[in-house]
Amino acid sequence: MANIRSFKELRVWQKAMDTAMLVFEQSKRFPPEEKYSLTDQFRRSSRSVASNIAEAWRKRRYQA
Repeated sequence: MANIRSFKELRVWQKAMDTAMLVFEQSKRFPPEEKYSLTDQFRRSSRSVASNIAEAWRKRRYQA
């Protein structure tokens, strides 16, 4: 296994970011009445996946 120096090198993080961008692009097509409730929730949750992966990677790098 290669020595990974950053969470950005993790394939799972890269896929999460690709998916987040896809969600963002697709949510632009939602109806205007859903703009602030459903769209916002979709976008926040898609960004959350990538940020949780990055946070978990940082916590595993250092001993408690």
